[in-house]
Amino acid sequence: MKLHRNIAARRARAGFSLAELMVVVVILGLLAMVVVPNVLDRLGFAQKKKAEMDIGALDSALDTYAIENGGRYPESLEILVTPDENNRTFLKNYKTVPNDPWGNPYIYEPPQGGADAKIISYGKDGQPGGEGDDADIDSVSMRNAPQK
Repeated sequence: MKLHRNIAARRARAGFSLAELMVVVVILGLLAMVVVPNVLDRLGFAQKKKAEMDIGALDSALDTYAIENGGRYPESLEILVTPDENNRTFLKNYKTVPNDPWGNPYIYEPPQGGADAKIISYGKDGQPGGEGDDADIDSVSMRNAPQK
């Protein structure tokens, strides 16, 4: 009998109580509330930086193209990844023109009336204008921005 009671008592004590499990769930929930927004914020920052790097590479390739073609800019970005007669491309390390980090194509506006060529990403929403992650990023603004 005594052996039977010890086994039953041990089984009753095995595992966690509902209160202990609830405390763990609450603590995990609080941690998630702190960590998840910070991770998502860093993701948006990284996507913006990636777009800026892509636009910088495209802008540099456009300038190189113009220098080698008597000041004439291409009509489209695809020319930058099309091999020339020497099998060179102007956009190094790319086989195709990249999309922005949100999956939208970069918008290219060739120079007109003395204005600079312009490369634009419309941000996360893919629409002109916006703030935060939806803000537009363009090569002209990047060139004219004060250096940090």
